[in-house]
Amino acid sequence: MSQYDVCVIGAGPGGYVAAIRSAQLGLKTAIIEREALGGVCLNVGCIPSKAMIAATHFLHKAQHDAETMGIKISDISVDMKKLKNWKQSVCDKMSGGVGQLLKGNKVDVIMGEAQFVSSTELSLKSSKGQQAVRAKNFIIATGSRPIEIPGFKPDEKEVLTSTGALDLEKIPKRVVTIGGGYIGLEISSYLRKLGSEVTVLEAGGALLSGAADPDCVKVVERRLKKNGVNVFTKAFAKSFKKTGSTLKVTAEVNGKMETFDADKILLTVGRKPNSDQMNLSKIGLNIDERGFVKVNAQMKTNVPHIYAIGDIAGQPMLAHKASHEGVLVAEVIAGHNRVYDAKTVPAVIFTDPEIASAGWTEEECKSHGHPDLKIGKFSFAANGRAVSLMETDGFVKIIADKKTNIVLGVHIVGPEASNLISEAVLAIEMGATLEDLALSIHPHPTLGEVMMETADAALGHAIHMINRPLSGSPRANA
Repeated sequence: MSQYDVCVIGAGPGGYVAAIRSAQLGLKTAIIEREALGGVCLNVGCIPSKAMIAATHFLHKAQHDAETMGIKISDISVDMKKLKNWKQSVCDKMSGGVGQLLKGNKVDVIMGEAQFVSSTELSLKSSKGQQAVRAKNFIIATGSRPIEIPGFKPDEKEVLTSTGALDLEKIPKRVVTIGGGYIGLEISSYLRKLGSEVTVLEAGGALLSGAADPDCVKVVERRLKKNGVNVFTKAFAKSFKKTGSTLKVTAEVNGKMETFDADKILLTVGRKPNSDQMNLSKIGLNIDERGFVKVNAQMKTNVPHIYAIGDIAGQPMLAHKASHEGVLVAEVIAGHNRVYDAKTVPAVIFTDPEIASAGWTEEECKSHGHPDLKIGKFSFAANGRAVSLMETDGFVKIIADKKTNIVLGVHIVGPEASNLISEAVLAIEMGATLEDLALSIHPHPTLGEVMMETADAALGHAIHMINRPLSGSPRANA
């Protein structure tokens, strides 16, 4: 029987980080993974989807922008097999890198499926047979899986989850996407650029509901329609049947039954935690009504020496939040006095254009006791770098408390939003004011200048736009 100080279950972006940090702190550490190092994120989620998005972005630019720049490209085509192989090479490189890091930090990697026998022992089933693993501390990092709905059981052949959609052998002619959240829109966007006819059915009244600032969502909606994606809201998918080679999807749209033809159905209605596995209820773990394992600010469960991180431990279900928790929990086990105290967890949606946010929306600011706000907004259309990239759709919005000018939220839709948002995260974590951003010299010509100009706009004196008079300002009273 193997004995460890720390045993991590699940080698995704939370688990492998927790294992590495535990080993760095001198703890004898093992990590158990049943599928592939890197988990969903590196193998069938974040990394492969962004690889496909990057590839189709190149394709779209070549098809639509190159000639405007005076660059003539003829006979553009997509070798789907080669694209798929390249995407897989990216995943393999990242997963292999995780393996090297674990080995370099002397973490024992055990491939197999674990079940709790007691709060101090696991039964592990692997290719080598059955074995037992004991540890002083366990970290559960087993993640989540796609939610299913009645009538659309995924088989990854006709009804796809994100996993199947990222492993297509050929470009489907017609795709019906059920769910207008970030996963559905990211995949729908790149499939459309590959040439698929895409229809999105969203049960709610708007796309990305609750996932992003509504003003940012409007920009993405316009681009989707411009690119030829058909979007239906208040659309409830009911069933489908196969007629010949066609999948006929029946949905109730605004109270009326409609039928949509497809070659593939993409089911992206959310994800649920894997808390119904590993005998977690048998060892007495408290699990809430949504299936999340209950933890405190140190990621401790109600069972001594068992911790939970990442998707299984609650919203937001994001890889970077899981990694942050992985470092935290390793340090807690090692005796450090740490608690989860992040002011904000940034969110990025890799649609076209990208959306990124940190902090609160306007409504959230008011609900958290900030009724009076200063809001600045600056368009990428007035930024030289964005113009040279031919990517001018979108803006940066900064929300601050009116009395203190402390930044409460930043929302970006536009080119490189995913990279620009990190400045906002740092600003919010440090309690920065509008003046801190506005008076920090930003390099020119860059997209980052828009952050500075937006802060100036909130203060009423942006240079590269006509400012609206602010209530109580000298300009307004002149």
